[in-house]
Amino acid sequence: MKQAAIIVVQALGTFAILATALPLLTLQEWYVRVFDYPRVQLISLALLSLLLYIWLGTKHRKRDKALLAGLVVAIAYQAISIFPYTFLAPVQVKQAEQDSTQENELSIMVSNVLMTNKKHDRLIALAQEKNPDILLLLESDAVWQEALAPVTTKYPYRVEIPLSNTYGMHLYSQLPLRQKKVSYLLDEDIPSIKTFVKLRSGIWVALHAVHPKPPVPTEDPNSKKRDAEIVMIARDIAESKYPVVVAGDFNDVAWSRTTELFQEVSSLLDPRVGRGFYNTFNANYPLLRWPLDHIFHSDHFKLVQIERLPDVESDHFPIFIRLSFAPENKYEQEEPEADEDTQEEASEMIEEGFEEAREKNK
Repeated sequence: MKQAAIIVVQALGTFAILATALPLLTLQEWYVRVFDYPRVQLISLALLSLLLYIWLGTKHRKRDKALLAGLVVAIAYQAISIFPYTFLAPVQVKQAEQDSTQENELSIMVSNVLMTNKKHDRLIALAQEKNPDILLLLESDAVWQEALAPVTTKYPYRVEIPLSNTYGMHLYSQLPLRQKKVSYLLDEDIPSIKTFVKLRSGIWVALHAVHPKPPVPTEDPNSKKRDAEIVMIARDIAESKYPVVVAGDFNDVAWSRTTELFQEVSSLLDPRVGRGFYNTFNANYPLLRWPLDHIFHSDHFKLVQIERLPDVESDHFPIFIRLSFAPENKYEQEEPEADEDTQEEASEMIEEGFEEAREKNK
């Protein structure tokens, strides 16, 4: 019985080590990149395996020592990866002053609705309760567009892209919008939105909404187009002379190299750093959750509030943020920077994405 338990723990520990090591490869195949996601789960599995193996194992054979050493390294690596998203880390975005005025604030609610979800009333009630300046819906089709009319009638400014391929996108704003541009960067059926929103104070802010395909067999066999689209948007943002906010379902986790590259190239800040994971997916499986829905912003803003919202019967939880425009404190927050090697990596990633798109279109 004990020997059987040791074999099971060895198998679990070996899996935790391999799953930790695979994402270190530069391969963009889905079966490699999928292990970017469950870092919290993998560190938990590695720690459990380590403790059980110490309790059960002999610890004297070379393979025992090798497994224990591998588990320690895996735990250390995963801990370093997720540490910035714990309360132990310093915040990247400062908390706004308590006297922040509404005219300088911008509130955004992002919800991947799950196109097949018929419980429209859940989201309607939540949107009415939170009353965000910007309501961004993802996976929304014509049915969702019609069903949400009771709440969206109060949003006079909008970009509506109802699609039946699970990549529809609806952006509703109570604040004026200008230069509303819908782009299909690498796929003719995967939209992204770029527009400018006018704060009550009169300041114009560049707003990007994104939802690239994930690297899964049913969507894309690799992450090349997803990664390229994310970095292309980062390049566009880097040239902006306006304050910037980016929101959407990246289909990528906050701690992946691609999202890290996005931040370095765009110089945007992540308000979750030092505050928590804010896992938005998968709402249906408590033990398998990670942060897929993101809101990044330039250092013109400070944070008033960030919140993962209650379940709306989707596979994603909505996320809500309230930002305060505080340009006088712009340099209090250290923004990420891209060096020459990072820019070269970004260029290669974009080219690989275009090559993949050309191959698919042949």
